[in-house]
Amino acid sequence: MPADPARLFSKALPTSLREIFVAIVGADRVVDESASLALHSSDVWQVADHQVMLIVTPTSLDQLQAVLAAAHSHGVQVAPRGAGMGYTGSYLPATDTTISLDMRAMNRIIAIRPDDMTVTVEAGCTWAALNDALAPHGLRTPFWGPMSGIYSTIGGGLSQLNAMFGAGHYGTTSESMIALTVVLADGKVLRTGARGIDGETPFYRHFGPDLAGLFCGDSGTLGIKAEVTLRLIRKPSYEDHASFSFESGADLVSAMAEIARAGVACETCAFDPGLTRVRMARSGLASDAKVLGAVVAKQKSLGKGLMAAARIAVSGRNLVPEDAWPLHVVAEGRSKAGVADDMAMLRAIAARFSGAEVENSVAKIIRAMPFPPPNSMLGPNGEGWVPVHGHVSLSNAPAMLADIEALFARLRPDFDREGVSTGFLFTTLSTNALTIEPVFYWPDERRPIHGALMDPGHIAKLPMLKPNSAARDLVMRARAAIIGITRDYGCAHFQIGRAYPYRDSRDLTSQILLDAIKAITDPNHQLNPGGLGFAP
Repeated sequence: MPADPARLFSKALPTSLREIFVAIVGADRVVDESASLALHSSDVWQVADHQVMLIVTPTSLDQLQAVLAAAHSHGVQVAPRGAGMGYTGSYLPATDTTISLDMRAMNRIIAIRPDDMTVTVEAGCTWAALNDALAPHGLRTPFWGPMSGIYSTIGGGLSQLNAMFGAGHYGTTSESMIALTVVLADGKVLRTGARGIDGETPFYRHFGPDLAGLFCGDSGTLGIKAEVTLRLIRKPSYEDHASFSFESGADLVSAMAEIARAGVACETCAFDPGLTRVRMARSGLASDAKVLGAVVAKQKSLGKGLMAAARIAVSGRNLVPEDAWPLHVVAEGRSKAGVADDMAMLRAIAARFSGAEVENSVAKIIRAMPFPPPNSMLGPNGEGWVPVHGHVSLSNAPAMLADIEALFARLRPDFDREGVSTGFLFTTLSTNALTIEPVFYWPDERRPIHGALMDPGHIAKLPMLKPNSAARDLVMRARAAIIGITRDYGCAHFQIGRAYPYRDSRDLTSQILLDAIKAITDPNHQLNPGGLGFAP
């Protein structure tokens, strides 16, 4: 069948536009090499139906403005991309006339202001780099990153929202954010917050309507974050860790809900037996010299560090029973006595729900190496991996977990036939929500992102699997069914992208307001068309 002439024409990049981009950012930052285009046209879960025609990498606010203005005037779509670790189609091209806007070169730490307790960074700065820069000052942000922080960017964290370190006390990235500098689709700049005498030193978020909140969780559909100011806190002087084993998921999430209500854990991390078995099948963390060295360095004395490392080494992989629902918690605070009080309450809550305390090595490892290489993006035998999640109210968490478990039980014969295994990850968000994140592993081919981000030594040991459309289709149906369950419970979602319902889930008045905002910030729907449910 002959190719569609209109489609062929749409793929032809105007030479003048390419030259414009080169003039703005330089020839080495305008890429059309095939492997790179393929990487930017797929995520952890899927390959887009379209391919980006160009990758453009600005290095400054001025360059970002100029790139967006040029794309706007030429009718070109823009897919902003940070680390590229998504699995919801958030940055995938929806047309053949899309440029991938690679934000990773805008990674400067602009200003650390201990007197004002703020830090301003460019949006492409990673969480790991930010924490390294703040450490000599004895400071950190309240929420200080996801476990993928070695690559994940702060702009991506605001566009997608995320959880983990500090989230039990402080919520997600947006709740630690003070001000934004955002570039709209046509290149205009929007600045939010109270910004000091010179207008360039943001120090407080709330001055009239919260315009910054519009761009939190927007999946890059309303504007491109250029600079982010976050509030700071002094690093807590004390921390302690505990791990518990529960006999059922209902007991686990009930205990986590009560821990959230009490506000005693700065972060929580829990698994089901399925994910426990997957973790045990991987190379043992306890045998990794880097891990043990990090644990030693984390302790306040060499003797305590060596003792902690020795306990981990002796424990090996048998940190929790294979059929357990383990929970790992961290408490932190200004005083040893305050942390001890929080730990006592944590233990009392766990005991109330039949939780047995076990070796706390995993909690120590998580805190000692908060940003490990993302080697869990493939299963222990090279399987594909993808999660799906919902943030549910504390009171509804046990019922929603039961519904998802019932779904998995109904699908078990199909899962067994196609080699699909499942697991759960759980965490808490401040005192208000509990995240239930089912994950899937299935035999399938790798995506380009795996080779780009995973540790080369680790991925080299994994087998290369063949494409498996039957297993992938089954996982797709199961994910859709889970999203349906989360809708029934009125859940919220991070990383909405094109996977979770957003615009259509809002009431009519909210939709009208959203559309009006989109019409101002991106009137031609060139920023991530289709994201958040906005019409392309």
